[in-house]
Amino acid sequence: MTAPADATARVTRWLARLDAALAARDADAAADLFAPESYWRDMVAFTWNIHTAEGRAAIGAMLRATLPGSRPHGWSIEGTAQVSGDVTEAWVSFRTSAGRGTGYLRLRGDQGWTLLTTLRSLDGHEERNDANGSRAMGVQHGVMRGRETWLERRQRDAAELGITRQPYCVIVGGGQGGIALAARLRQLDVPTLVIEKNARPGDSWRKRYRSLCLHDPVWYDHLPYLPFPEHWPIFSPKDKIGDWLEMYTKVMELDYWSGTECLGAAYDDVSATWTVRVRRDGTEHVLRPAQFVIATGMSGFPNLPKVPGIDTFRGTVRHSSGHDGGTGWAGRKCVVVGSNNSAHDICADLWEHGADVTMLQRSPTVVVKSESLRRFVWGRLYSPEAVAAGITTERADLLTASMPLRISPAAQLPIYEQIRAHDADFYRALEGAGFMLTFGEDGAGIHTAYLRRGGGYYIDVGASQLIIDGSIKLRSRVAIERVLPDAVQLSDGSTLPADLIVFATGYGPMNEWAAHLVSPAVADQVGKCWGVGSDTKYDPGPWEGELRNMWKPTRQPGLWFHGGNLMQARHYSIYLSLQIKARMEGLATPVYGMPEVHHRR
Repeated sequence: MTAPADATARVTRWLARLDAALAARDADAAADLFAPESYWRDMVAFTWNIHTAEGRAAIGAMLRATLPGSRPHGWSIEGTAQVSGDVTEAWVSFRTSAGRGTGYLRLRGDQGWTLLTTLRSLDGHEERNDANGSRAMGVQHGVMRGRETWLERRQRDAAELGITRQPYCVIVGGGQGGIALAARLRQLDVPTLVIEKNARPGDSWRKRYRSLCLHDPVWYDHLPYLPFPEHWPIFSPKDKIGDWLEMYTKVMELDYWSGTECLGAAYDDVSATWTVRVRRDGTEHVLRPAQFVIATGMSGFPNLPKVPGIDTFRGTVRHSSGHDGGTGWAGRKCVVVGSNNSAHDICADLWEHGADVTMLQRSPTVVVKSESLRRFVWGRLYSPEAVAAGITTERADLLTASMPLRISPAAQLPIYEQIRAHDADFYRALEGAGFMLTFGEDGAGIHTAYLRRGGGYYIDVGASQLIIDGSIKLRSRVAIERVLPDAVQLSDGSTLPADLIVFATGYGPMNEWAAHLVSPAVADQVGKCWGVGSDTKYDPGPWEGELRNMWKPTRQPGLWFHGGNLMQARHYSIYLSLQIKARMEGLATPVYGMPEVHHRR
């Protein structure tokens, strides 16, 4: 077994060789330090992009293009290296011409296997905090006339921004993604305005069905700067999250226009600015930011299938996004189309309210018990045990990001084999009820399905047992062929009486918002959002290696997409905020690795 000291010495020697090759601008020598199968995943530090170079040739090409501008130096190991099997792992730090970087290195033998590099701060434009001795005073001590208090200053700023003073950045969408990014930008002194159509921050959670809650544990879901307190429940109810988001906008002093609708946006190539029209409290305003961020979640508009006969239905039809709860449906016939998270939650909600509910499952679904995810998946990085072991939220995020997406499915496979063995009785019972199970096209489970298609799974918090015992009725391998006035006719020729039909049928791609807010031409110019090009269901190839268009430059200057779950809102807001700040300060930001657009909408 390799001793930690020997492993640390191995990493130190490898970093010294890398440092020397990069200092000499010798891209070939640097690439030769990597194994034939190797991956360099960069987040803004070298490429001003989120990009993975796969293999020596791609690593060499990336370095030849980026070394003149990035001028990396000062590579060193942080702490001691660790050994796992034939892999040596270590945290590393480095500098570039732009700022400070952090990375994570894996060696196989004396060759690089995976390297993550991330830009963490911009020189001369650091956030104000104790770490760099720049915490703001808050008040000006002394006695003076005409002193402006904190409240007066905040009121003045709020009255000016967007009215007499233009924001540099406008974010459309005031949910967790929009406010996480706005908080980062505020700490970087980027004038930013958040536009939200709901009356209050957090309403996008409050307005959903009453049983909605986060299926991810609390350690995974912190927002930037303000972690949840230690008494916070493991799984957060929707209204509690809504209140937290509202509090966050106030405490982080965000410039947030609630009750405001974005009417449209257009980019001027000459001035390199946007014209953004919004309606606030019945009054139209024109904003002229340089950067325009769509932070409306991770999807486009609800997919509501056009089924023959639906106009003749005498009951209620809605998409899952419009389901406000099971109240009033006791004793009535309810059909829920779909079998992923929302479908299960809504079926359980309707059953709790006494409805006669049937789930229509059209295709196989990945199902994993919440407690099994906590034990086998999240526990290593996002848990009390991980915190006790010194794995901070920041380090957990970076470790998650350090696994290149090409090899992530293979890394997930043994974990899901453990889960299948541990919960074998549960899965037998679920299949015995007729439920179509899958663990993904390559058995890699929920995380892989999420990155590829943004869905296709259910984190079980109780609905699966209702299916097993027949409380939630199940019809699988069927679809709705036609809607009758008081029933649905299925593809097998049978009919189901129905008073309510809920289509839990997902959403379109996020660039639908670009089509709606900017233009269809711009939406097609930037292409599909989300997915990695795995050439699996709902994620067509070719391989891209990173999520399409998320948190990085698009083919429309000044247009960005920011979305995902709370963890992604927290982690990737770092890189998006630094890209926007660098552009505001006029720093050189040559983008490497901008992919071709293969899929429109």
